[in-house]
Amino acid sequence: MRAPSILRTQAYRIVLVYVFVFAVSVAALIAFTYWNTKRALDEQTDQIIEAEITGLSEQYQQLGLRGLADVVISRSAHGGPGLYLLANRLKQPIVGNLDAWPSSMTLPGNFVEFDYQRRIENKLDTRRARGRVFVLAGGFYLLVAQDVYERYQTEKLFTTTLPWTVGLVLLLGLGGGALMSRNMLARLDSINRTSGEIMGGDLSRRVPIGEAHDEFDALAENLNAMLDRIERLMKGVREVTDSVAHDLRTPLNRLRNRLEATLRHLEPASAETSEIEAAVAETDSLITTFNALLLIAEADAGVTRGEMAPIDLSTIAADMAELYAPLAEEKGVNLEIAPSGATMIDGNRSLISQALANLVDNAIKYTPAGGKVTVTASGTPLGVELRVVDTGPGIPPAERARVVERFVRLEASRNSPGTGLGLSLVAAVARLHDAKLMLEDNAPGLRAIIRFPRQPLRPR
Repeated sequence: MRAPSILRTQAYRIVLVYVFVFAVSVAALIAFTYWNTKRALDEQTDQIIEAEITGLSEQYQQLGLRGLADVVISRSAHGGPGLYLLANRLKQPIVGNLDAWPSSMTLPGNFVEFDYQRRIENKLDTRRARGRVFVLAGGFYLLVAQDVYERYQTEKLFTTTLPWTVGLVLLLGLGGGALMSRNMLARLDSINRTSGEIMGGDLSRRVPIGEAHDEFDALAENLNAMLDRIERLMKGVREVTDSVAHDLRTPLNRLRNRLEATLRHLEPASAETSEIEAAVAETDSLITTFNALLLIAEADAGVTRGEMAPIDLSTIAADMAELYAPLAEEKGVNLEIAPSGATMIDGNRSLISQALANLVDNAIKYTPAGGKVTVTASGTPLGVELRVVDTGPGIPPAERARVVERFVRLEASRNSPGTGLGLSLVAAVARLHDAKLMLEDNAPGLRAIIRFPRQPLRPR
């Protein structure tokens, strides 16, 4: 079983969602703080400008244009953050500490931010200011502003830092999520690896327990306790199977041998002979049913997993075709084996042979005289397949899931010999090999496919 990559783990996805939400939250918090801070500073600056305009307006009303010009000259000489410019109706400067009328200052009454040139230590420096225009009587304009260069630089720092901050949060979060997922994946990988070895037949394997005593260690302890119980149950199944095999199969074989011995001492045409022959046939049916049940139990329990080895399915197919050729000829059915390619797999030869024998036997049994049965072993992009295709009556689609259950026989086959365990054994063998049994319509007839997964072969 291949472990998932770190990027596909649930832990990494959870961390990714958390980091994304955290980054959005950080960005929203910084943006909210920036907006509130900017709004507060703008209000503070606007209040200062409003107070300046009110004072200068009063000076203009009292002293006239000449007196206002003197006040503007006086305030401009202080060299503080205040900016003043008195201009005529053409917006040509009269007095003030601004060299020219800002192009962005158009409508009176609105607060506008603009760039201006200011000489600092004999160097012209581009600065940022925020101000408002006041219209004087006579068509004169008075611009009152405050230097907000420091605040503007802080705003630029905010807007520049925000994307980098969010990016750094995402980067560190993703890195931390990868490390956390890697640690979690390592813990889960040990569980998956142990599970794979147990499914491979080694029931003695256990999940390693660390020293952290965390939830993974608690899970490992519970899994190990469950595996201990499963191993005890499987051991019990083996013991029961062995006991049944010894206590029932042997007496049945002895009974059959005694019946045959008795049969040899009777007249061939006597009534007792026909009765004993019927008893022998019933005993054979019991032994066949008994062996099939044991094989199904062993396959479902995985008892025979240790007997897996590289085998060639085309050889098994050829052997089955040769074995059933006389039966097919007797029934007037054409039995063919199709050409095959690369069909090597890891499997239990005996069980796969028995499963294929059941499929071929059923196909010949239910195909009418003149029909055709084809056995194929082939490699496909989806896996290695064994196919048995016939031209018989087939199985209705609604019944295909039910016929693989034990002792299930369809109405059409009630009068034919059989136990209803053939397809059950085929399904059990498929499960043992991690294969898939598919029953499909051949129009007419049935197409039975056992598809084995492609995997590396074990060394011989």
